[in-house]
This record gives sequence, structure tokens and C-alpha cells, in this order.
Amino acid sequence: MSLLDASTTAAALPYPRLVQAVEALLRDDDVQVPARLVHPLPSGGSLFVMPATDTRLAVVKLITFVPDNPSHGRPAIHGDVIVFDARSGLRRCVLDGPTVTARRTAAVTVAAARRLAACPAGPLLIVGAGVQGRAHLEAFVTALGVQQVSIASRNTQSAAALAAHAAALGARARVVDEPNAALADHPLVVSCTTAHGVVLDASPRRDAFVAAIGAFTPQMIEWAPAVVRAIAADGTIVVDTRDADHEAGDLLQAGVDVAAWPTLGDVIRDTPLWRQQQGKRPVFFKSCGWAGWDLAAARCAVPPLAHAADGRSG
Repeated sequence: MSLLDASTTAAALPYPRLVQAVEALLRDDDVQVPARLVHPLPSGGSLFVMPATDTRLAVVKLITFVPDNPSHGRPAIHGDVIVFDARSGLRRCVLDGPTVTARRTAAVTVAAARRLAACPAGPLLIVGAGVQGRAHLEAFVTALGVQQVSIASRNTQSAAALAAHAAALGARARVVDEPNAALADHPLVVSCTTAHGVVLDASPRRDAFVAAIGAFTPQMIEWAPAVVRAIAADGTIVVDTRDADHEAGDLLQAGVDVAAWPTLGDVIRDTPLWRQQQGKRPVFFKSCGWAGWDLAAARCAVPPLAHAADGRSG
């Protein structure tokens, strides 16, 4: 059994391969994902218990999310992803939970952008320069080849650090002061703040692909309800999974009938629900998280051939 730290977990989850694993998982009828348990903590945070299985692996992610931790110099997310052999029940490895969460979330966004974005090469606007901002920067640069990035954050030091990281990856990067004004120049937009109030209240471009990552509970919101309603009327909304029906704060607070819109799985499988929405722009992709994405990460970290050999050896 292997215990992988943050850097080793990241090395086991290269973005191009992780994007492929996400898409493959959505085509796999053997994947089972029970409802996740979210238990409140006295600090105002939450404990998440998220299981998922297929015919080969069983995973459970145990993480805590405490939104005000960054103000005290601590990461907002702590925890682990435990990976088991689905047949023998043996524990195969333990992955670093925050690293898995960051990388699989960004990989899901890239999988959506590959199918839905009119201009997948960018330029890209990232709103929020935290962990998810960094993960999405790396994923879009390494898996989609984006070369021009703008970064907006209320924390100017974090924005400057992320711009420097983009330059180290070979992309041209700049910091922008006002994200609403920058929307007009960017066909790719990722909002990944932890805000509980509106951050973006301007309309994206007609050809925009917007990935709204930050508001993953009904109480959270990044995009103004009027903007979301306008996209619903004139464009396309896609959610990561049906869990978004009761979790997607941006959509719920806008009064959108979330269940009427397709999931990323519908897009990958080309279902009738998705086909009736094709051709409408802009696209608003709402991601709330799902244990299936953690299972996709586990598939990357525990390759089938190595797994089979381990199983034969007992």
C-alpha cells in the first residue's frame, strides 16, 4: 500500500491523461456513485464523505472544507482519497485529498471545454488566484495548449504569483484589476473564488465558454442571477452531474430549472437532452464536484496492469 504526498499525487495525475480518464469514466456504465455525505462542523466548515466504485476500484474521499482557513494561513481543504481493490477489499493507496480535488476539478473543466468551447485556445481569464486558479491554469496550458492568460483576484500578491507561474509554464500572463471589464476580451473564463457574494455581474461574450467552479453549495454565488438567467435564455447551460440540481448556487439563486439542462455525461454520450441544446451560445458550465471524478483520478494513479500484477501477488 502506498501513501502519496501532495507532490507524488500530482505526478501520478498528469492533466492530459486525467482528462482522458474523466471522459472514459462518463462512458462506463459500471461506475456507481452513492450520494455524498456533507456534515457541518462547529467552525462553519463541512466534512465531506464521498464514495465511488467500478469493477476494479473502490474509493472514498474524506475531506474537510473550512472556508475561512485561508485568512488564518491554512488551506481551505484537508483530507485524503483512499483507494481499495474492489474485489479483494485490500487498500491499494492513499492519495492527497486536496491535490486530487484540485487536479480532477480542473481536468473536468478541460474535458468540458474540449467539447463545448468555441475558442478552446483562449485567451483565458481566471477569476480567483487560489488553489483552483492554479490548477485550472496548469490544466488549460498543458492539456489545451492555451498560451495567453489574464488573472483577476482581490489578492494582488496571489494574482502576481499565479501570473509568474503561468510564465514559467510558457504562457503569456497578465494581471487585470477588473474582471467584469476583462470578460469582453476572453472567450474562455474560469471563475474559481470562494465568494458568498456576486463577483461577476457583466455578461460574457457571445462565443464564451464560462466554467463556474466556486459556488458549489446552494448558499454560494459568483455570478449575478441576471447574467445567469440571460445565458439560460440565449445560450446553453451544462452541469457536471445531476448533483448540481440541488447544489449549484449560481443556478439555484438565479431561479434556473437546473434539471432541465444536460450534464457533461450527456454531452460525452451525445444524448437527446444535449442535442437539443447544441448550437446555442454562450455556454455556462457549472461544476459542483462528484466522487466519480475522484475515481477517475484513482484510475490514473493505479494503472490496470500494475493493479493486476499486485493482485496476483496477494
